[in-house]
Amino acid sequence: MTDLFAPLTFASGHTMKNRFMLAPLTNQQSHADGLFSQAEHDWLLMRAKGGFGAVMTAAAYVQPCGKGFEGQLGFDEDRFETALASLASDIKAQDCLAIAQLYHAGLRAVPGREIVGPSDDADTGGRAMTTDEVEEMIEAFITSAQRAQRAGFDGVEMHGAHSYILCQFLSDELNRRDDRFGGSLENRASPIREVISGIRARCGSDFNLGLRLSPERMQIRTGEMVELVAQLMAEGNLDYIDMSLWDCFKQAEEDEFKGKTLTELFAGLERGNTKLGVAGQIRSGPSAQRALDEGADFVLIGRAAIPEHDFPERVRRDPAHEMPPPPFSREHLQSEGVSPPFLTYLDVFAFVEKEEA
Repeated sequence: MTDLFAPLTFASGHTMKNRFMLAPLTNQQSHADGLFSQAEHDWLLMRAKGGFGAVMTAAAYVQPCGKGFEGQLGFDEDRFETALASLASDIKAQDCLAIAQLYHAGLRAVPGREIVGPSDDADTGGRAMTTDEVEEMIEAFITSAQRAQRAGFDGVEMHGAHSYILCQFLSDELNRRDDRFGGSLENRASPIREVISGIRARCGSDFNLGLRLSPERMQIRTGEMVELVAQLMAEGNLDYIDMSLWDCFKQAEEDEFKGKTLTELFAGLERGNTKLGVAGQIRSGPSAQRALDEGADFVLIGRAAIPEHDFPERVRRDPAHEMPPPPFSREHLQSEGVSPPFLTYLDVFAFVEKEEA
């Protein structure tokens, strides 16, 4: 049985002191122009102090057209580096890895500007990107990773899940292109592979590199994701793959894979030196341990880290610890570093107690 508090060393040489990574939580605390805010800095630093082995930023857009929500962090300009460097330094001072998640919303971008994606999309009004634009998007991921490295981050994670642009390219429903970025799974995955190779070439092998993927729904096929993950692990260019499973312990929906939990499905693949992280409904010590027992190398903690910045430390003290059920008082959430914009966002998810009239 793997110990939740055993160190985990990646191929890059970076080591997490335990098996808890903070998931990339949307929090809408950045400034309107994408500049990182003090509120967001304090929120993330509090989690580093709370015992996480790695802390990841919320999804950060790599191009202005890839912005997906208000209050989102930007990584598309050099002027952002000073604030980001302060965050990276402060996180690392807590014996915690500092990770930035890089993303492009594609067809899910903020309305009010031109929306682009792999192919024309009637639902969003998005238009197909030209081949040159796809190449520019790939370059934006790579230069944003360089920006993160210069700011002192230990690594980056590419967001290829949740039907954002890299995930959209993987979908044979959303991606109907006839150039080198469409058609076969190999072609549809080529933006991901080109980003990986570009980051490796410019940032080196000692820069931690991860990829988040979805296993089903999102107009993608589980069989293709199993095939792709197996290929990427065998290629050995990633330090880890982060499978965003929504529920780590539900069975796969496609008939071919029924009888296995989603965690077991991906943990059963030959992974070489590539580590496997899983996220989805892990809100207690026992559920985190179960994910490791089913073969994952580490867990990503999302909602449980909001009301309890020190969730890993609570589990260390009491292996049976479980996150209290929501909703939570505004006062409690504010004491946990949740600023007013984040409170407003959480209110949509019934995470905040209603105020009396």
